[in-house]
Amino acid sequence: MNDDHHAAAWQRVSAATTGRPTLATACRACAEDLEADFAGATLVVAGELRLLATATDERARLVEDAQLVTGEGPCTDACVRNTAVEVVDLYQVAARWPAYVPIACEQGARSVLALPLIIGRLSVGAVDLYRRAPVPFTSAQKDRAYSYARILALLALDEHPHLLTTRTRLPQPGPQGYPPTVHMAAGVLAAKYDLSPDDALARLRAHSFRHNQPLLRTAEHVLDHQRLGEQGSDE
Repeated sequence: MNDDHHAAAWQRVSAATTGRPTLATACRACAEDLEADFAGATLVVAGELRLLATATDERARLVEDAQLVTGEGPCTDACVRNTAVEVVDLYQVAARWPAYVPIACEQGARSVLALPLIIGRLSVGAVDLYRRAPVPFTSAQKDRAYSYARILALLALDEHPHLLTTRTRLPQPGPQGYPPTVHMAAGVLAAKYDLSPDDALARLRAHSFRHNQPLLRTAEHVLDHQRLGEQGSDE
C-alpha cells in the first residue's frame, strides 16, 4: 500500500467530519475524492449475514440493497474472490448479473469498482464505487481506493466490533443470511401462508425484487401490516 495515498485518504476523511470519523463520512469522502457519483459499503459477517453498512444517497442504498435481494453483483464477487472487481460498462455484463444489472442501471449506475474490506486475514465486506458514465477509474484512483477500503474496514470494525469475535468462514455466493428484521418478517409470512422458513424468505425476496423495493423496507411493511403488498393486497 502506498503510504502517501493512505495518509491523503485519512486527511480527506478527517476533513469530511467535525468529530470522530464514521463509515458514512469515510464513504462520502472516498466517493468525492475518486470522482464516483455514489457509493455504498456492505458488511459480510462470518461469510453469511450481509447488511448494508452505509450509502452516500438513496441511489446507492437501492443499488446496494439490490445485491442483497438478488444475491449477485460486484460486492458479492469482490467478497467471494477477495479481490477488486471493476466493470466499466454494466450494460455489457447483463448476462453476468442478470437480476442485479437492470436495477443498478435504473438507478443510473453505469460503471462500478468494488473492493473487499480486509484487515489482515479478516474480510468484513466490500465497498462499491459507482459512476453514471462508462468511465474507468485511473490507476492512481484505484491505488487511493485501496487506501480508502482499508480505512473503511477499520471503521467497520470500530462500529461493529462483533466482527472481530464472529467465527470466520469464507464468504459464500449469494445472500446466505439477513438482518433480524428480515427473518422476523419471513416468520410472519411463514405463519400466515403456512410456508417453510426458506419458502417464506424466498417469497419476501421475490416481492422486493418484483417491486424494486429495498428488502428491509419490504420486511418492515410485513411486520407493520402482517402481509405483503399494499392496501389489503397480499401481493
